[in-house]
Amino acid sequence: MIRFTPLTGVIGADVHGIDLSQPLSDEAVGEILGGLGEYSVLFFREQPVLSRPQHLALGARFGDIEPAPFHPQDESSLALLLDQTDPRGSQAANFHSDNTFRPRPPMGALLQAHVLPSRGGDTCFASLYAAYEALSDRMQAYLEGLDAYHSLAPMAARLATQGVKLGLRLEDWPPVRHPVIAVHPRTGRKHLNVNRNWTTHIADLPDQESASVLRFLLEHVKNPDFQVRLRWNVGDVAFWDNWAAQHHAVADYRERRVMQRVSILAREGPAIQGAVRPAREAALSEGR
Repeated sequence: MIRFTPLTGVIGADVHGIDLSQPLSDEAVGEILGGLGEYSVLFFREQPVLSRPQHLALGARFGDIEPAPFHPQDESSLALLLDQTDPRGSQAANFHSDNTFRPRPPMGALLQAHVLPSRGGDTCFASLYAAYEALSDRMQAYLEGLDAYHSLAPMAARLATQGVKLGLRLEDWPPVRHPVIAVHPRTGRKHLNVNRNWTTHIADLPDQESASVLRFLLEHVKNPDFQVRLRWNVGDVAFWDNWAAQHHAVADYRERRVMQRVSILAREGPAIQGAVRPAREAALSEGR
């Protein structure tokens, strides 16, 4: 029988009584999704190290596999091997949600530790439910109904400073609008929906006001009251809800760290409730 041990008051639980290397029953899938809805990130401790086919089969029980967008589109991009020894400058070393530059961001990801440094390399997760609920009533009311633009452009600019060219063409991925306060399609709970890696500005606000509000929200998410921190063991698997939680890979190690990751798209339609339209289309329809 699957059991959950909550780890903080707002996010995270250890999961007991399941072997992820074995095929999951429909009942087990339902229980895990129920736990994910309640805790936003689940930790399965010291699991057998999954082969690429096992990891892909596991992810496919929860949705469609999303190829990693910044890597060659072959089999390796489905179960991505992240092999690093010096993560300074990594795009993952910010609190962020994955791939919100897409109209349909992934619903979650399954990440397993294969090789770990002798110290460091933890991952932090922040609850976007708690971040929203901690805002004042007046700030919630102010943000309700606002959209923000999410774009590939910041990623391209950051990579350019490192002499790296973005693997996607910006013209193929125009910015999209996502609601600043979104409603989770499974839980029905409201959550904050901006992140440092992809959100550029808040629509329909003056530039200075947009910059100030966005800066406040991005700092707000980093409050330790909203977080849980995972110190990895080899074999540990983290399964997080990409809509309800942000994650931050702590860049404090200088030894080899190898993680295998599968990103998952929801099968049932748009990833986040609310208007999600390419910015170009939105501008035309709104007469801008």
